[in-house]
Amino acid sequence: MKTVRIIALREDRKRLLEHLQDSGLVQIRRGENDGKGFKKVDKTSQMQVFERNVQLTEQALKILDSAVPEKAGLLSSFKGRREIDPDELGVIASKSGDVIAVCNRIVELDKTRSDIAAELVKIRAKLEMLESWKELDIPLNTTGTRSTAIFIGSLPEEYSLSKLKEKLAAENPKLEFELEVIHSEPNLTNLVVFVPASQRVMAEDTLRSLGYSRPMSPTSKVPKVKTQKTIEKRERLIKQREDAEKEIESYAASREDIKSTQDYFRVRADKYNVINNLDHSKHVFVIDGFIPESDCEKLEKLCARVCDCCVEFGDAGDDAPVKLKNNKFAEPAQGILTMYAAPGRTDIDPTPVLAFFFYFFFGMMFSDAGYGILMVIATGLMIKLFKPDKKMRNNLKLFQYCGISTTLWGLVFGSIFGDAPAAIYNMFTGANITMADILPWPTLDPQKDALLLMIISIALGLVHILVGMGCKFIVCIKQKDYAGAFFDTGFWMLMLIGFAVLGAGVAFSPVLITVGAVIACASAVGLVLTQGRGKKGIVGKAIGGLASLYDITSYISDLLSYSRLLALGLTTGVMAQVFNMLSTMMGTNVLGIVFMIVIFLIGHAINIGLNALGSYVHTMRLQYVEMFSKFYEGGGKEFEPFSLNSKYIKIQEDK
Repeated sequence: MKTVRIIALREDRKRLLEHLQDSGLVQIRRGENDGKGFKKVDKTSQMQVFERNVQLTEQALKILDSAVPEKAGLLSSFKGRREIDPDELGVIASKSGDVIAVCNRIVELDKTRSDIAAELVKIRAKLEMLESWKELDIPLNTTGTRSTAIFIGSLPEEYSLSKLKEKLAAENPKLEFELEVIHSEPNLTNLVVFVPASQRVMAEDTLRSLGYSRPMSPTSKVPKVKTQKTIEKRERLIKQREDAEKEIESYAASREDIKSTQDYFRVRADKYNVINNLDHSKHVFVIDGFIPESDCEKLEKLCARVCDCCVEFGDAGDDAPVKLKNNKFAEPAQGILTMYAAPGRTDIDPTPVLAFFFYFFFGMMFSDAGYGILMVIATGLMIKLFKPDKKMRNNLKLFQYCGISTTLWGLVFGSIFGDAPAAIYNMFTGANITMADILPWPTLDPQKDALLLMIISIALGLVHILVGMGCKFIVCIKQKDYAGAFFDTGFWMLMLIGFAVLGAGVAFSPVLITVGAVIACASAVGLVLTQGRGKKGIVGKAIGGLASLYDITSYISDLLSYSRLLALGLTTGVMAQVFNMLSTMMGTNVLGIVFMIVIFLIGHAINIGLNALGSYVHTMRLQYVEMFSKFYEGGGKEFEPFSLNSKYIKIQEDK
């Protein structure tokens, strides 16, 4: 990685930044030349306008998606961004004002729709209230005449007319009244009480003692009339809401324009954010940033083509970002690495090693040739048909390579949709053959050869761990930490190799037992003599060296973790065989064949879903926990170039 500084005339700023954004070559950082004749140019207000437009278009799209869901297939998420000609970007810019007006209208209509919905809730509550007063023939806000006080309201209990009269008389024998019960139901009685005007206060106190309350929002109209008016208002609001919804739906044809406009403003916001970080003098501006060393020549040619400017390169320091660059085999696994952490300053890029073991272990765990072939075909078709973006393409290529590995391991284990060929043959012929009888090559049966496969799994784990330790050895050599390379890493590698040779000797030759024991013992002596070198005094060094041998338990634990290679492979095969057995239970009649097809498809779909996920997760665990812990620190920052950070469109690469 190199640092880069570009000095150009301010009049060329727009053109140069647009070309840099198109190229995606440089990660721009904030300039540090303030107070040296340079200053920052504040473009915050313009940037905020663009960001608000992005938010507005996102809101409009969300409203459209709720009103008129976009028709998308099950696999549409794999589809890449729409490619456009560079000239089309100018067309998008020229139409952006009209599109923003459409978005504003969509948001306004949605607000109208929301306001109407809230108003309809209130109307529904009002109609429910008026329904219980429909027999009243005077306005609800009537309070009386010159000689009579009138109380219209409710009590929180159910009363009949006679019972209520008795209740009022008992509460206040001096009260003179006439009343009418308008409506009663459990926990509610609507009533009208007439008393002499002189007893208004007395009547109100008496009614209050019974829990009397006046109607909420009493109306000056008779309830029947008010109900009719309210219903008419409800119908008008419903019509307005329907009109608003139809108008929103009419803008569905503008969805693609809104998406393109959103990307246009997103790109402009990014550009103005960069301008905020640049140093400007009266006539020139300065761009500081990082660029991969391999792209320096491209940048020089681009700048020479665009305008007259000065381009300077320098050595990047410890804060330089990291850009991973791998071949086609390893590149799909970069996403697995960055999910953990980008390489730090002292790390090596472990992607090639990670890629090989990821494909290898995933295939061993999934281990079915039928499933692997399906993965290869499915991912190949998605790449061919949908033309996904680079990130999605790499994910699909990752599973395509895993599918190839799965196919090969499936052939080794003699598993093609479990034992489907043998099960189907036996179903129709009544024979009793196995996959070993069908396949013309020798196979390993995870159920019968479980012990052998366990040994193979542990051996593969040992290789995996040794590769990780080898990476640590290389890192130490690059840092000139020779003691760490040979004493802390080298002796442990030799000890593990010694134990491996000793184990092989148990199976094959007594000579190997002796050789392995000598290597292991010599390594142990080396560890005792060197691992306490940081301690003070002879006793401290000796104790530190002896204590280091305890770490062998950690390595044993790590090795046992690789038994999951056998466990997951066994699970995939056994589940597949169970579904095959279930599918052939109904015999060879028509119903049995239909049953077989249905159970076969559903069962293997379940098996693929469960065990593909399990293989993916456990393979990652073996990389992250067992191998990366031996050498990888991470903590780096990914290279994030100034580029067209769009969501829906991209410029055609050949342009």
